Amino acid sequence: MTGIEHKNFSKADETRLFEEGMGQMELIHTSSGEVGLATFQPGWKWSVHLKPIAGTDTCQAEHSCYCVSGRMHVRMDDGEEFEFTPGDYAHIPAGHDAWILGDEPCVVLDWQGFGNYAKKK
Repeated sequence: MTGIEHKNFSKADETRLFEEGMGQMELIHTSSGEVGLATFQPGWKWSVHLKPIAGTDTCQAEHSCYCVSGRMHVRMDDGEEFEFTPGDYAHIPAGHDAWILGDEPCVVLDWQGFGNYAKKK
């Protein structure tokens, strides 16, 4: 068994900025994989601000995530939709678009899908 692993997002291993200043993600590398804390600004939409980076029509990352604050609308490729709000956990399979609702930034903690998220080539 290994010792305690302790990190803080204020000293992230990596920070990735979204297009047009629409947010950022702090990423920490852990022995269990990457964990990301993303802040999406009002007006952010995956198909506008991250599609150019990803090069796919919809987000192909699978997410296990928790909404800390703000509101996000998620639409799956098959048409299923839901609103992601503070306190919600969601498992979101690959193949979706998402956008911020309202005028408050949305903060999301993700421990599955942010390893390659918004990673510029």
